[in-house]
Amino acid sequence: MKLFDLSGKTVIITGGSGILGTRMGTFLQSAGANIVILDRNAEMAKKTADQLNVLGGNAMAAVSDVLIPEDLIKAQEQILARYGSIDILINAAGGNMPGATVRPDQTFFDIELDALRKVYDLNFFGTVVPTKIFAETMAKNKAGVILNISSMAAIRPITRVVGYSAAKASIDNFTQWLAVEMANKFGQHIRVNAIAPGFFITEQNRELLTNKDGSYTERGNLVIQHTPMNRFGEPDDLDGTILWLCSDAAKFVTGIVVPIDGGFSSFAGV
Repeated sequence: MKLFDLSGKTVIITGGSGILGTRMGTFLQSAGANIVILDRNAEMAKKTADQLNVLGGNAMAAVSDVLIPEDLIKAQEQILARYGSIDILINAAGGNMPGATVRPDQTFFDIELDALRKVYDLNFFGTVVPTKIFAETMAKNKAGVILNISSMAAIRPITRVVGYSAAKASIDNFTQWLAVEMANKFGQHIRVNAIAPGFFITEQNRELLTNKDGSYTERGNLVIQHTPMNRFGEPDDLDGTILWLCSDAAKFVTGIVVPIDGGFSSFAGV
């Protein structure tokens, strides 16, 4: 048995046109999977799917907002019509916004409640809603893998980042709860896990962590000082763990959150 073989499996990646989502799709495609790039930006979803197909894959774009069930149901119909199954769901949609953070010159009382709700909804309900739609097919088939994206902010709240930290802590709890729910009611072949990436430079945080000349900002240097491996993560640092959790190599693993953080979560700072 090829433990890490995903041949014929259909993988949905929400927020799939982002830096990390694109890397996940590229790598899992190399393991034999069919990739669905699900994103609310139609142009970016198509562009990413086209890139995967140029590499020899069997990818498609699905346009959907992860917070709108009707969009997701329509996308599910398209996915099943093309591939016939939904085997793996990676909930990679998420993000932050300035109003849900506390700037150095602000306090908690300056938080914008609407922004806080939007960040929480995107990161938490943006995982719950797609799972509710796509995992129903897994439940009927009594087989499937759900992989959520947590964060270092769930393990230890990141200074200033209140909304995102709260949402990612909820992801950890939801991952454990759903793992038990699915195993108890739909059998041992549906697994639910999460990864908790450390600090990776993406389009959303690039200006926060790096200067225009590529040097690190004050906050970027602080992160590196607390990362024993002394660097930021690269997108391909996620590859091995994701493939393991999505494949039969992890067939007795459910309800865990795996840090991929260069040691950040282990460092006490002294």
